Amino acid sequence: MVIIKQVIFDFGQVLVHFSPRAMCERYLTDSDDIRVMETVLFDRLYWDALDAGALSDEDAVAAARERLPSHLQEVAGEIFFNWIYMLPEIDGMRDLVAELCANGFKPALLSNISRYFADHAKEIPILSVFEPCIYSAVCGMTKPHREIFEYACERCGSVPQETLFIDDSQLNIDGAAKAGLVTYRFDGDVAALKTYLTAQGLL
Repeated sequence: MVIIKQVIFDFGQVLVHFSPRAMCERYLTDSDDIRVMETVLFDRLYWDALDAGALSDEDAVAAARERLPSHLQEVAGEIFFNWIYMLPEIDGMRDLVAELCANGFKPALLSNISRYFADHAKEIPILSVFEPCIYSAVCGMTKPHREIFEYACERCGSVPQETLFIDDSQLNIDGAAKAGLVTYRFDGDVAALKTYLTAQGLL
């Protein structure tokens, strides 16, 4: 049986809910405006480049504004620079992480995310116990590529075969597995994850 010595979590859809539509609905009421804003402001055209550190958050907003009707251009910035505060935690995950910590584990974080998020991550309560926190835009690597998983293990001082990676994306899970990590695909069921961690001797 493999002995897990390090646990690395993804962020969005694992620790918190990430819903662009819900974020837009905080600021807009018209259904057409919400649809347009969600489609443009959260376009992977920008977010993939943001994750890779190849595009600044300010430039992403500027580019999105060029595609938005005039009455939505100003609020686009408000939504973009406040979305990190609109991330409800997944029920039960905070307690699960706390239990891991109580058992002597120091969980790490590995997220494809922008530099703006990385700069403000300390303002997000659930992340206070994670160390290290590895953000793609900062390190210049992204999941599911092998090098970011190797880098994460190096930062954690762990070997891949003794490192558990938890993510909701099958693509990222496959990338981590190819890099030699133990993997668990999270489907929103915290109880099932807790059962798995208990079986691994982590809880």
